[in-house]
Amino acid sequence: MNIYIKTLIIAVLVSITSCSDDFLTVTPTSSQEAGGPATEGAILSNLGACYQILLFDSYADFNYNSVPLLSDLRSDDIFKGGGDAGDQGFLYNLSQFTSTSELTPAGLWNIYYSGLARCNNAIIACENAVNVPEDNLNQYKAEARFLRAYYVHWLWKFWGNIPYFEDDLPAPYMAKQYTADEIYAELIEDIDFAIADDKLPMSTTSSNHGRATKAAAMMLKARIVMHQKDQSKYTQVLTDMQSIYSSGAYSLPNYASIWDREGEFGSGSIFEANHLPKGKDWGEAWAGFGTNLPAFISPNELKGDDLLSGLDIYKGGWGFGPIRPNIVDIYEEGDERLAASVNQFKDGTYTERFQNTGYFMAKYAAREDYNEAPFGEDLNYENNVRIFRYAEVLLNAAELIVIHGVAPVGDLTAEVALDAVRKRAGVDPIAATSDNIKLERRREFIGEGIRFWDILRWGDTDILSENIPEYLSERTWADYMKYLPIPQGEIDKTEGDFKLVQNDGY
Repeated sequence: MNIYIKTLIIAVLVSITSCSDDFLTVTPTSSQEAGGPATEGAILSNLGACYQILLFDSYADFNYNSVPLLSDLRSDDIFKGGGDAGDQGFLYNLSQFTSTSELTPAGLWNIYYSGLARCNNAIIACENAVNVPEDNLNQYKAEARFLRAYYVHWLWKFWGNIPYFEDDLPAPYMAKQYTADEIYAELIEDIDFAIADDKLPMSTTSSNHGRATKAAAMMLKARIVMHQKDQSKYTQVLTDMQSIYSSGAYSLPNYASIWDREGEFGSGSIFEANHLPKGKDWGEAWAGFGTNLPAFISPNELKGDDLLSGLDIYKGGWGFGPIRPNIVDIYEEGDERLAASVNQFKDGTYTERFQNTGYFMAKYAAREDYNEAPFGEDLNYENNVRIFRYAEVLLNAAELIVIHGVAPVGDLTAEVALDAVRKRAGVDPIAATSDNIKLERRREFIGEGIRFWDILRWGDTDILSENIPEYLSERTWADYMKYLPIPQGEIDKTEGDFKLVQNDGY
Protein backbone atom coordinates (compact mmCIF):
# COMPACT_ATOMS: atom_id res chain seq x y z
CA MET A 1 0.00 0.00 0.00
CA ASN A 2 1.38 3.38 -0.90
CA ILE A 3 2.53 5.70 1.85
CA TYR A 4 -0.02 8.45 1.21
CA ILE A 5 -3.17 6.40 1.58
CA LYS A 6 -1.68 4.27 4.34
CA THR A 7 -0.83 7.37 6.36
CA LEU A 8 -4.31 8.81 5.96
CA ILE A 9 -5.98 5.60 7.03
CA ILE A 10 -3.77 4.98 10.05
CA ALA A 11 -4.56 8.53 11.16
CA VAL A 12 -8.27 7.81 11.27
CA LEU A 13 -8.31 4.23 12.53
CA VAL A 14 -8.11 5.40 16.12
CA SER A 15 -10.90 7.95 15.69
CA ILE A 16 -13.50 6.10 13.61
CA THR A 17 -16.49 4.83 15.51
CA SER A 18 -17.92 1.43 14.67
CA CYS A 19 -19.43 1.22 11.22
CA SER A 20 -21.96 -1.28 12.48
CA ASP A 21 -24.16 1.76 13.25
CA ASP A 22 -27.14 2.26 10.97
CA PHE A 23 -25.92 3.48 7.61
CA LEU A 24 -27.65 6.86 8.00
CA THR A 25 -26.11 7.60 11.38
CA VAL A 26 -22.39 7.06 10.90
CA THR A 27 -20.50 9.31 13.28
CA PRO A 28 -18.27 11.94 11.65
CA THR A 29 -14.70 10.69 11.36
CA SER A 30 -12.80 13.83 12.28
CA SER A 31 -12.26 15.49 15.60
CA GLN A 32 -13.72 18.87 14.61
CA GLU A 33 -17.28 19.66 15.56
CA ALA A 34 -19.70 18.64 12.81
CA GLY A 35 -20.23 21.65 10.57
CA GLY A 36 -17.56 23.65 12.37
CA PRO A 37 -14.29 25.08 11.02
CA ALA A 38 -12.01 22.43 9.51
CA THR A 39 -8.25 22.55 9.32
CA GLU A 40 -6.38 20.80 6.52
CA GLY A 41 -5.55 18.01 8.94
CA ALA A 42 -9.21 17.50 9.79
CA ILE A 43 -10.12 17.39 6.10
CA LEU A 44 -7.41 14.81 5.44
CA SER A 45 -8.67 12.73 8.34
CA ASN A 46 -12.13 12.70 6.80
CA LEU A 47 -10.68 11.95 3.38
CA GLY A 48 -8.68 9.03 4.76
CA ALA A 49 -11.88 7.60 6.19
CA CYS A 50 -13.42 7.85 2.72
CA TYR A 51 -10.59 5.89 1.11
CA GLN A 52 -10.72 3.25 3.82
CA ILE A 53 -14.07 2.01 2.49
CA LEU A 54 -12.18 0.62 -0.52
CA LEU A 55 -10.52 -1.85 1.86
CA PHE A 56 -13.82 -3.37 2.98
CA ASP A 57 -14.64 -4.88 -0.40
CA SER A 58 -14.18 -8.50 0.63
CA TYR A 59 -15.08 -8.99 4.30
CA ALA A 60 -16.78 -6.43 6.50
CA ASP A 61 -19.91 -6.19 8.59
CA PHE A 62 -19.40 -9.98 9.08
CA ASN A 63 -20.32 -10.54 5.43
CA TYR A 64 -18.42 -11.54 2.28
CA ASN A 65 -18.92 -8.61 -0.04
CA SER A 66 -16.44 -8.68 -2.92
CA VAL A 67 -17.93 -6.60 -5.74
CA PRO A 68 -16.08 -8.50 -8.50
CA LEU A 69 -17.39 -11.79 -7.11
CA LEU A 70 -20.95 -10.58 -6.44
CA SER A 71 -21.08 -9.16 -9.96
CA ASP A 72 -19.66 -12.21 -11.72
CA LEU A 73 -21.98 -14.61 -9.91
CA ARG A 74 -24.84 -13.26 -12.00
CA SER A 75 -22.86 -13.64 -15.23
CA ASP A 76 -22.18 -16.68 -17.39
CA ASP A 77 -18.50 -16.90 -16.34
CA ILE A 78 -18.49 -18.55 -12.91
CA PHE A 79 -20.51 -20.72 -10.55
CA LYS A 80 -21.00 -20.12 -6.84
CA GLY A 81 -18.98 -23.09 -5.48
CA GLY A 82 -17.98 -23.40 -1.82
CA GLY A 83 -19.00 -26.23 0.50
CA ASP A 84 -22.54 -26.72 -0.81
CA ALA A 85 -25.50 -24.68 -2.00
CA GLY A 86 -26.19 -23.52 1.56
CA ASP A 87 -22.62 -22.40 2.24
CA GLN A 88 -23.05 -18.61 2.07
CA GLY A 89 -26.49 -19.37 0.68
CA PHE A 90 -27.24 -15.77 -0.30
CA LEU A 91 -24.50 -16.13 -2.93
CA TYR A 92 -26.21 -19.19 -4.41
CA ASN A 93 -29.50 -17.29 -4.51
CA LEU A 94 -27.69 -14.42 -6.20
CA SER A 95 -26.27 -16.76 -8.84
CA GLN A 96 -29.68 -18.37 -9.46
CA PHE A 97 -31.63 -15.08 -9.63
CA THR A 98 -33.65 -16.11 -6.58
CA SER A 99 -32.52 -13.42 -4.14
CA THR A 100 -35.05 -12.34 -1.54
CA SER A 101 -35.21 -9.37 0.81
CA GLU A 102 -33.87 -11.68 3.54
CA LEU A 103 -31.16 -13.20 1.32
CA THR A 104 -29.52 -10.27 -0.45
CA PRO A 105 -26.03 -8.72 -0.09
CA ALA A 106 -26.90 -6.58 2.93
CA GLY A 107 -23.24 -6.23 3.87
CA LEU A 108 -22.55 -4.44 0.61
CA TRP A 109 -25.43 -2.06 1.35
CA ASN A 110 -23.92 -1.18 4.74
CA ILE A 111 -20.39 -0.76 3.40
CA TYR A 112 -21.29 1.68 0.67
CA TYR A 113 -23.73 3.69 2.74
CA SER A 114 -20.92 4.09 5.25
CA GLY A 115 -18.86 5.31 2.29
CA LEU A 116 -21.55 7.82 1.35
CA ALA A 117 -21.74 9.17 4.91
CA ARG A 118 -17.96 9.48 5.18
CA CYS A 119 -17.69 11.28 1.86
CA ASN A 120 -20.43 13.67 2.96
CA ASN A 121 -18.39 14.43 6.07
CA ALA A 122 -15.30 15.14 3.98
CA ILE A 123 -17.22 17.43 1.62
CA ILE A 124 -18.81 19.32 4.53
CA ALA A 125 -15.35 19.71 6.09
CA CYS A 126 -14.08 21.15 2.79
CA GLU A 127 -16.92 23.65 2.77
CA ASN A 128 -15.80 24.81 6.22
CA ALA A 129 -12.08 24.85 5.49
CA VAL A 130 -9.81 27.23 7.37
CA ASN A 131 -6.43 28.32 5.95
CA VAL A 132 -6.27 25.56 3.32
CA PRO A 133 -4.49 26.41 0.03
CA GLU A 134 -7.05 26.70 -2.76
CA ASP A 135 -5.46 24.12 -5.06
CA ASN A 136 -5.27 21.59 -2.24
CA LEU A 137 -8.85 22.26 -1.21
CA ASN A 138 -10.12 21.82 -4.77
CA GLN A 139 -8.33 18.51 -5.04
CA TYR A 140 -9.78 17.26 -1.75
CA LYS A 141 -13.28 18.22 -2.86
CA ALA A 142 -12.80 16.39 -6.15
CA GLU A 143 -11.44 13.28 -4.44
CA ALA A 144 -14.35 13.17 -1.98
CA ARG A 145 -16.95 13.64 -4.70
CA PHE A 146 -15.32 11.02 -6.91
CA LEU A 147 -15.36 8.53 -4.04
CA ARG A 148 -18.96 9.41 -3.17
CA ALA A 149 -19.97 8.76 -6.77
CA TYR A 150 -18.00 5.51 -6.82
CA TYR A 151 -19.67 4.13 -3.69
CA VAL A 152 -23.16 5.31 -4.61
CA HIS A 153 -22.85 3.98 -8.14
CA TRP A 154 -22.54 0.45 -6.74
CA LEU A 155 -25.66 0.91 -4.62
CA TRP A 156 -27.38 2.27 -7.74
CA LYS A 157 -26.27 -0.62 -9.91
CA PHE A 158 -27.27 -3.31 -7.42
CA TRP A 159 -30.49 -1.77 -6.04
CA GLY A 160 -31.50 1.12 -8.30
CA ASN A 161 -34.07 2.97 -6.21
CA ILE A 162 -32.22 3.90 -3.06
CA PRO A 163 -32.09 6.46 -0.24
CA TYR A 164 -29.70 9.33 -0.82
CA PHE A 165 -28.49 12.21 1.32
CA GLU A 166 -25.69 14.78 1.30
CA ASP A 167 -26.12 16.57 4.65
CA ASP A 168 -26.12 15.58 8.28
CA LEU A 169 -29.53 14.06 8.90
CA PRO A 170 -31.72 15.27 11.76
CA ALA A 171 -33.75 12.83 13.83
CA PRO A 172 -35.22 10.35 12.95
CA TYR A 173 -32.12 9.90 10.74
CA MET A 174 -33.92 8.72 7.62
CA ALA A 175 -33.48 9.86 4.04
CA LYS A 176 -35.68 10.16 0.97
CA GLN A 177 -35.71 7.24 -1.44
CA TYR A 178 -34.73 8.35 -4.93
CA THR A 179 -35.60 6.67 -8.22
CA ALA A 180 -32.75 5.13 -10.17
CA ASP A 181 -32.94 7.97 -12.71
CA GLU A 182 -32.72 10.57 -9.94
CA ILE A 183 -29.66 8.80 -8.53
CA TYR A 184 -28.11 8.87 -12.00
CA ALA A 185 -28.43 12.65 -12.08
CA GLU A 186 -26.70 12.94 -8.68
CA LEU A 187 -23.88 10.67 -9.85
CA ILE A 188 -23.30 12.73 -12.98
CA GLU A 189 -23.19 15.95 -10.95
CA ASP A 190 -20.50 14.54 -8.64
CA ILE A 191 -18.39 12.98 -11.35
CA ASP A 192 -18.53 16.02 -13.63
CA PHE A 193 -17.31 18.13 -10.71
CA ALA A 194 -14.39 15.74 -10.19
CA ILE A 195 -13.43 15.84 -13.88
CA ALA A 196 -13.73 19.58 -14.50
CA ASP A 197 -10.95 22.17 -14.31
CA ASP A 198 -8.04 19.78 -13.76
CA LYS A 199 -8.61 19.60 -10.01
CA LEU A 200 -7.21 16.06 -10.22
CA PRO A 201 -4.06 14.96 -12.09
CA MET A 202 -4.45 12.62 -15.06
CA SER A 203 -2.27 10.04 -13.28
CA THR A 204 -0.40 9.60 -10.01
CA THR A 205 3.27 9.23 -9.16
CA SER A 206 4.85 6.73 -6.78
CA SER A 207 4.42 9.13 -3.86
CA ASN A 208 0.65 9.24 -4.16
CA HIS A 209 -0.41 5.97 -5.75
CA GLY A 210 -3.93 5.03 -4.72
CA ARG A 211 -5.39 8.53 -4.88
CA ALA A 212 -8.16 9.45 -7.27
CA THR A 213 -7.17 10.85 -10.66
CA LYS A 214 -8.91 12.59 -13.51
CA ALA A 215 -8.57 9.39 -15.54
CA ALA A 216 -10.28 7.39 -12.76
CA ALA A 217 -13.14 9.92 -12.71
CA MET A 218 -13.46 9.67 -16.48
CA MET A 219 -13.60 5.89 -16.24
CA LEU A 220 -16.28 6.02 -13.58
CA LYS A 221 -18.32 8.40 -15.75
CA ALA A 222 -17.98 5.96 -18.65
CA ARG A 223 -19.34 3.09 -16.57
CA ILE A 224 -22.20 5.18 -15.20
CA VAL A 225 -23.24 6.68 -18.55
CA MET A 226 -22.96 3.40 -20.46
CA HIS A 227 -24.90 1.54 -17.76
CA GLN A 228 -27.65 4.17 -17.97
CA LYS A 229 -27.53 3.97 -21.80
CA ASP A 230 -27.53 7.75 -21.87
CA GLN A 231 -26.80 8.31 -25.56
CA SER A 232 -26.72 12.08 -25.07
CA LYS A 233 -23.43 11.69 -23.20
CA TYR A 234 -21.74 9.03 -25.35
CA THR A 235 -19.67 11.60 -27.25
CA GLN A 236 -18.50 13.10 -23.95
CA VAL A 237 -17.41 9.68 -22.77
CA LEU A 238 -15.58 8.89 -26.02
CA THR A 239 -13.84 12.26 -25.78
CA ASP A 240 -12.74 11.33 -22.26
CA MET A 241 -11.37 8.01 -23.51
CA GLN A 242 -9.46 9.89 -26.21
CA SER A 243 -8.07 12.27 -23.57
CA ILE A 244 -6.74 9.37 -21.49
CA TYR A 245 -5.32 7.72 -24.62
CA SER A 246 -3.61 10.84 -25.92
CA SER A 247 -2.21 11.80 -22.51
CA GLY A 248 0.41 9.07 -22.80
CA ALA A 249 0.08 8.46 -19.06
CA TYR A 250 -0.94 4.80 -19.49
CA SER A 251 0.05 1.80 -21.57
CA LEU A 252 -0.57 -1.94 -21.81
CA PRO A 253 1.99 -3.97 -19.83
CA ASN A 254 2.49 -7.71 -20.17
CA TYR A 255 -0.86 -9.19 -19.16
CA ALA A 256 0.39 -11.74 -16.63
CA SER A 257 2.51 -9.09 -14.89
CA ILE A 258 -0.57 -7.04 -14.01
CA TRP A 259 -1.60 -9.44 -11.25
CA ASP A 260 1.78 -9.83 -9.50
CA ARG A 261 2.83 -7.71 -6.57
CA GLU A 262 5.25 -5.92 -8.89
CA GLY A 263 2.34 -5.12 -11.19
CA GLU A 264 0.52 -3.02 -8.62
CA PHE A 265 0.13 0.55 -9.86
CA GLY A 266 1.67 -0.49 -13.15
CA SER A 267 1.50 1.39 -16.42
CA GLY A 268 -1.95 -0.01 -17.20
CA SER A 269 -3.46 0.70 -13.78
CA ILE A 270 -5.78 3.70 -13.46
CA PHE A 271 -7.24 3.04 -10.00
CA GLU A 272 -6.69 0.28 -7.42
CA ALA A 273 -7.82 -0.66 -3.93
CA ASN A 274 -4.70 -1.17 -1.83
CA HIS A 275 -4.25 -3.95 0.69
CA LEU A 276 -1.70 -4.98 3.31
CA PRO A 277 -1.47 -8.45 4.89
CA LYS A 278 -2.49 -7.41 8.38
CA GLY A 279 -5.26 -5.93 10.44
CA LYS A 280 -8.48 -7.82 9.80
CA ASP A 281 -9.72 -10.49 12.18
CA TRP A 282 -12.96 -12.42 12.52
CA GLY A 283 -14.08 -10.35 15.48
CA GLU A 284 -12.98 -7.05 13.92
CA ALA A 285 -15.23 -6.83 10.93
CA TRP A 286 -14.52 -3.16 10.16
CA ALA A 287 -10.79 -2.92 10.62
CA GLY A 288 -7.54 -3.55 8.82
CA PHE A 289 -6.13 -3.50 5.31
CA GLY A 290 -6.22 -7.04 3.91
CA THR A 291 -8.57 -8.76 1.49
CA ASN A 292 -10.37 -12.10 1.81
CA LEU A 293 -11.11 -12.54 -1.90
CA PRO A 294 -7.98 -14.65 -2.65
CA ALA A 295 -8.82 -17.23 0.02
CA PHE A 296 -12.46 -17.21 -1.02
CA ILE A 297 -11.81 -18.15 -4.66
CA SER A 298 -8.86 -20.53 -4.36
CA PRO A 299 -9.23 -24.35 -4.41
CA ASN A 300 -9.79 -26.08 -1.09
CA GLU A 301 -6.89 -27.92 0.60
CA LEU A 302 -4.46 -27.31 -2.24
CA LYS A 303 -1.40 -29.55 -1.94
CA GLY A 304 1.56 -27.41 -2.90
CA ASP A 305 4.11 -30.19 -3.27
CA ASP A 306 2.13 -31.82 -6.07
CA LEU A 307 1.45 -28.77 -8.20
CA LEU A 308 2.46 -28.35 -11.79
CA SER A 309 5.40 -26.07 -12.46
CA GLY A 310 4.20 -22.50 -12.61
CA LEU A 311 1.28 -23.15 -10.27
CA ASP A 312 3.37 -23.65 -7.15
CA ILE A 313 3.08 -19.96 -6.28
CA TYR A 314 -0.56 -20.51 -5.26
CA LYS A 315 -2.12 -21.40 -1.92
CA GLY A 316 -5.35 -23.13 -1.01
CA GLY A 317 -8.62 -21.50 -0.01
CA TRP A 318 -12.34 -22.14 0.20
CA GLY A 319 -13.27 -23.15 -3.35
CA PHE A 320 -15.83 -20.48 -4.18
CA GLY A 321 -16.31 -19.01 -7.66
CA PRO A 322 -15.13 -21.88 -9.89
CA ILE A 323 -14.85 -20.82 -13.52
CA ARG A 324 -17.28 -22.45 -15.92
CA PRO A 325 -15.62 -25.09 -18.12
CA ASN A 326 -16.61 -23.46 -21.43
CA ILE A 327 -14.55 -20.37 -20.63
CA VAL A 328 -11.27 -21.89 -21.80
CA ASP A 329 -12.79 -22.31 -25.26
CA ILE A 330 -13.40 -18.59 -25.76
CA TYR A 331 -9.66 -17.94 -26.00
CA GLU A 332 -7.71 -18.37 -29.23
CA GLU A 333 -4.56 -20.45 -29.34
CA GLY A 334 -1.66 -18.40 -28.05
CA ASP A 335 -3.79 -15.91 -26.13
CA GLU A 336 -1.66 -15.07 -23.08
CA ARG A 337 -4.70 -13.96 -21.09
CA LEU A 338 -5.93 -17.52 -20.60
CA ALA A 339 -3.10 -18.67 -18.32
CA ALA A 340 -3.16 -15.38 -16.43
CA SER A 341 -6.92 -15.58 -15.87
CA VAL A 342 -7.68 -19.28 -15.32
CA ASN A 343 -5.90 -21.82 -13.12
CA GLN A 344 -6.27 -25.55 -13.71
CA PHE A 345 -4.69 -27.81 -11.08
CA LYS A 346 -3.94 -31.51 -11.44
CA ASP A 347 -6.53 -34.00 -10.21
CA GLY A 348 -5.92 -34.94 -6.60
CA THR A 349 -4.07 -31.74 -5.70
CA TYR A 350 -7.12 -30.16 -4.07
CA THR A 351 -10.43 -31.19 -2.48
CA GLU A 352 -13.33 -30.85 -4.87
CA ARG A 353 -16.24 -28.80 -3.59
CA PHE A 354 -19.71 -27.76 -4.75
CA GLN A 355 -20.00 -27.07 -8.51
CA ASN A 356 -16.36 -28.01 -9.06
CA THR A 357 -15.29 -27.53 -12.67
CA GLY A 358 -11.55 -27.97 -12.30
CA TYR A 359 -10.98 -24.31 -13.21
CA PHE A 360 -10.34 -21.45 -10.79
CA MET A 361 -9.86 -17.70 -11.05
CA ALA A 362 -6.19 -16.78 -11.23
CA LYS A 363 -5.99 -12.98 -11.14
CA TYR A 364 -6.75 -12.59 -7.43
CA ALA A 365 -5.85 -16.13 -6.37
CA ALA A 366 -4.14 -16.72 -3.02
CA ARG A 367 -0.38 -16.55 -3.55
CA GLU A 368 2.57 -17.61 -1.45
CA ASP A 369 4.28 -14.70 0.32
CA TYR A 370 1.21 -12.48 -0.12
CA ASN A 371 0.12 -12.97 3.44
CA GLU A 372 2.20 -12.48 6.56
CA ALA A 373 -0.69 -11.78 8.92
CA PRO A 374 -0.14 -12.82 12.55
CA PHE A 375 -3.87 -13.67 12.80
CA GLY A 376 -6.91 -13.91 10.53
CA GLU A 377 -4.78 -15.23 7.68
CA ASP A 378 -7.66 -15.84 5.27
CA LEU A 379 -8.80 -12.22 5.66
CA ASN A 380 -5.45 -10.57 5.08
CA TYR A 381 -4.08 -11.14 1.60
CA GLU A 382 -2.40 -8.15 0.01
CA ASN A 383 -3.63 -8.62 -3.57
CA ASN A 384 -4.66 -5.18 -4.78
CA VAL A 385 -8.05 -5.06 -6.51
CA ARG A 386 -7.64 -3.40 -9.90
CA ILE A 387 -10.71 -1.19 -10.32
CA PHE A 388 -10.00 0.65 -13.59
CA ARG A 389 -7.47 -0.52 -16.18
CA TYR A 390 -6.25 1.11 -19.38
CA ALA A 391 -7.55 -1.80 -21.47
CA GLU A 392 -11.07 -0.69 -20.52
CA VAL A 393 -10.34 2.75 -21.99
CA LEU A 394 -9.56 1.15 -25.33
CA LEU A 395 -12.45 -1.30 -25.34
CA ASN A 396 -14.89 1.40 -24.22
CA ALA A 397 -13.81 3.45 -27.22
CA ALA A 398 -14.20 0.51 -29.60
CA GLU A 399 -17.67 -0.23 -28.25
CA LEU A 400 -18.88 3.36 -28.40
CA ILE A 401 -17.76 3.69 -32.02
CA VAL A 402 -18.92 0.34 -33.38
CA ILE A 403 -21.87 -0.72 -31.23
CA HIS A 404 -23.30 2.70 -30.39
CA GLY A 405 -22.37 4.56 -33.55
CA VAL A 406 -20.40 7.43 -32.02
CA ALA A 407 -18.07 9.19 -34.45
CA PRO A 408 -14.37 8.63 -33.62
CA VAL A 409 -12.63 11.40 -31.71
CA GLY A 410 -9.05 12.15 -32.68
CA ASP A 411 -6.91 9.20 -33.77
CA LEU A 412 -8.46 6.62 -31.42
CA THR A 413 -10.45 4.45 -33.81
CA ALA A 414 -12.14 1.15 -33.01
CA GLU A 415 -9.49 -0.70 -35.03
CA VAL A 416 -6.62 1.01 -33.20
CA ALA A 417 -8.16 0.22 -29.83
CA LEU A 418 -9.02 -3.42 -30.54
CA ASP A 419 -5.70 -4.13 -32.24
CA ALA A 420 -3.75 -2.77 -29.26
CA VAL A 421 -5.58 -5.01 -26.78
CA ARG A 422 -5.13 -8.10 -28.96
CA LYS A 423 -1.48 -7.39 -29.76
CA ARG A 424 -0.71 -7.26 -26.04
CA ALA A 425 -2.53 -10.62 -25.64
CA GLY A 426 -0.34 -12.19 -28.35
CA VAL A 427 -3.06 -12.76 -30.95
CA ASP A 428 -3.63 -11.41 -34.46
CA PRO A 429 -5.84 -8.45 -35.38
CA ILE A 430 -9.49 -9.10 -36.18
CA ALA A 431 -12.29 -6.98 -37.59
CA ALA A 432 -13.79 -4.47 -35.19
CA THR A 433 -17.31 -5.87 -35.26
CA SER A 434 -19.90 -5.78 -32.51
CA ASP A 435 -19.55 -9.48 -31.74
CA ASN A 436 -15.76 -9.33 -31.70
CA ILE A 437 -15.67 -6.35 -29.35
CA LYS A 438 -18.09 -8.03 -26.95
CA LEU A 439 -16.03 -11.22 -26.95
CA GLU A 440 -12.82 -9.27 -26.45
CA ARG A 441 -14.24 -7.61 -23.33
CA ARG A 442 -15.14 -11.03 -21.96
CA ARG A 443 -11.64 -12.38 -22.58
CA GLU A 444 -9.94 -9.31 -21.15
CA PHE A 445 -11.96 -8.84 -17.96
CA ILE A 446 -12.92 -12.32 -16.73
CA GLY A 447 -12.93 -12.41 -12.93
CA GLU A 448 -13.00 -8.61 -12.61
CA GLY A 449 -16.75 -8.16 -12.11
CA ILE A 450 -17.50 -6.57 -15.48
CA ARG A 451 -19.19 -9.29 -17.56
CA PHE A 452 -22.67 -9.20 -15.97
CA TRP A 453 -22.96 -5.43 -16.25
CA ASP A 454 -21.90 -5.67 -19.92
CA ILE A 455 -24.60 -8.28 -20.63
CA LEU A 456 -27.18 -6.13 -18.87
CA ARG A 457 -26.53 -2.93 -20.79
CA TRP A 458 -26.18 -4.74 -24.13
CA GLY A 459 -29.60 -6.31 -23.60
CA ASP A 460 -28.15 -9.81 -24.11
CA THR A 461 -29.82 -11.20 -20.98
CA ASP A 462 -31.35 -14.17 -22.81
CA ILE A 463 -27.99 -15.93 -22.40
CA LEU A 464 -28.36 -15.80 -18.60
CA SER A 465 -31.28 -18.25 -18.46
CA GLU A 466 -30.01 -21.83 -18.25
CA ASN A 467 -30.58 -25.37 -17.05
CA ILE A 468 -27.30 -27.15 -16.25
CA PRO A 469 -28.21 -30.11 -13.99
CA GLU A 470 -24.65 -31.35 -13.55
CA TYR A 471 -23.77 -28.06 -11.86
CA LEU A 472 -27.13 -27.53 -10.12
CA SER A 473 -27.65 -24.28 -11.96
CA GLU A 474 -31.20 -23.74 -13.16
CA ARG A 475 -32.18 -20.13 -13.55
CA THR A 476 -34.50 -17.92 -15.54
CA TRP A 477 -33.88 -14.24 -16.10
CA ALA A 478 -36.62 -11.61 -15.92
CA ASP A 479 -36.13 -7.89 -16.52
CA TYR A 480 -37.06 -6.87 -12.96
CA MET A 481 -33.99 -8.78 -11.76
CA LYS A 482 -31.83 -5.90 -12.95
CA TYR A 483 -32.17 -4.70 -9.37
CA LEU A 484 -31.83 -6.84 -6.26
CA PRO A 485 -34.41 -6.78 -3.48
CA ILE A 486 -33.72 -4.10 -0.88
CA PRO A 487 -32.67 -5.75 2.40
CA GLN A 488 -35.71 -6.28 4.60
CA GLY A 489 -33.79 -5.11 7.65
CA GLU A 490 -33.32 -1.71 6.02
CA ILE A 491 -37.00 -1.45 5.10
CA ASP A 492 -37.94 -2.28 8.70
CA LYS A 493 -35.84 0.64 9.99
CA THR A 494 -37.87 3.21 8.06
CA GLU A 495 -41.34 4.61 8.55
CA GLY A 496 -43.76 7.34 7.48
CA ASP A 497 -42.68 9.52 4.58
CA PHE A 498 -39.31 7.80 4.57
CA LYS A 499 -40.61 4.22 4.38
CA LEU A 500 -38.50 2.35 1.84
CA VAL A 501 -40.48 0.86 -1.04
CA GLN A 502 -39.32 -2.55 -2.18
CA ASN A 503 -38.16 -2.91 -5.79
CA ASP A 504 -40.69 -4.30 -8.25
CA GLY A 505 -40.92 -8.08 -8.50
CA TYR A 506 -39.94 -8.89 -4.91
